[in-house]
Amino acid sequence: MKKQFTHIDASGNPQMVDVSVKKPTRRIAKAQATVFLGKEILSKMKGDELITKKGPVFQTAIIAGVMAAKKTHELIPFCHPLSLEDCQIHISVKKQRAIIHTETIITSKTGVEMEALTAASVAALTIYDMCKALSHDIIIEEIKLMEKRGGKKDFLRNTK
Repeated sequence: MKKQFTHIDASGNPQMVDVSVKKPTRRIAKAQATVFLGKEILSKMKGDELITKKGPVFQTAIIAGVMAAKKTHELIPFCHPLSLEDCQIHISVKKQRAIIHTETIITSKTGVEMEALTAASVAALTIYDMCKALSHDIIIEEIKLMEKRGGKKDFLRNTK
């Protein structure tokens, strides 16, 4: 028996999944990215913000992450265009690392996991870009889905 992929039609051509028969539900996704910055870069912290020649790093990363979340369907081939109802990004510093937390919310027929992950990814890349003049010893360590609610099944990452 031949396996049928969800994003490949019977002729072997790529296709978007039809969600027209699904009922809209409230969907929430949370993602996280971790960026190792090190002591040299973090020595430039002023209060809760990291300032470089390019400007306020974390504020810029938050804006970039929200913009990216809204454009996820333009970057990931089979993502449906979604009109996000909310996208929140918070950045904290712990043990020489910037921890990026994202949350996306929508009432829709399809989930917002990719939007949350894209927001975290682009925020991490923005931090890298804004800090690379200080040091190239920056590591984007991990990007991961932390939680997903709504749709067929929920997901909660075990953080222990």
